[in-house]
Amino acid sequence: MKILLPVDGSEHSARVARHAVRLAQSCASYEFLLLNVQEPIDAPELRGHMPAREIEAMQEARGGDAMAAARALLDAAGVAYVPEVTLGPVAASITRIAGERRCDAIVMGSHGAGAIANALMGSVTAEVIRHTPCPVTVVK
Repeated sequence: MKILLPVDGSEHSARVARHAVRLAQSCASYEFLLLNVQEPIDAPELRGHMPAREIEAMQEARGGDAMAAARALLDAAGVAYVPEVTLGPVAASITRIAGERRCDAIVMGSHGAGAIANALMGSVTAEVIRHTPCPVTVVK
């Protein structure tokens, strides 16, 4: 069973990683894809001074930083995973990657690092639940 773990560096992401460790301990056949999505930077003042490839490299590095805590938890527990950073709208990218990588499920936090969130559930989480065809486990 392949499980997508979208993380953004927030405390909710650490909870997702701890949940994945518990899943891995219960069943050795799980495959985990650790994903961070960076929204495209469309700031004209930045685009005017840096080539697009440098901006993308900066975002990929930021995505790697956002996965650091989750990676540390998974590594410490001996849980195998494949890390990936992608650029694009967050909810749509999570849904797209889940389909492209043929994930059987998504495990994600109820809220993320973003400043704007719905009252009961983060807007990205709610959007993923609405649009993905696979089951989504929300870790509070």
